[in-house]
Amino acid sequence: MWLIWIGVIVLGLHFAGVSPFAQWKWYWWSLPFVLALIWFEVIERTFGLDRKKSFDELDEAKRKRIRQALGDRGDGRRKSRR
Repeated sequence: MWLIWIGVIVLGLHFAGVSPFAQWKWYWWSLPFVLALIWFEVIERTFGLDRKKSFDELDEAKRKRIRQALGDRGDGRRKSRR
């Protein structure tokens, strides 16, 4: 994600006419976007980082449902059943 932010900042500086960035060729300010595309489409899928993140989110939702069903208040204590 940081590559996309760098690309947006560099692109904004390029079109705003800030001195060193305004003189760059198109491939210099598009480089962060190309690297981000490679990261998200190739590297994440190759190493399974996209699946790991979704599995972590599912596990956290499962833990939250279990805590809620058992009456856990989130501070380590359970509510009394009176």
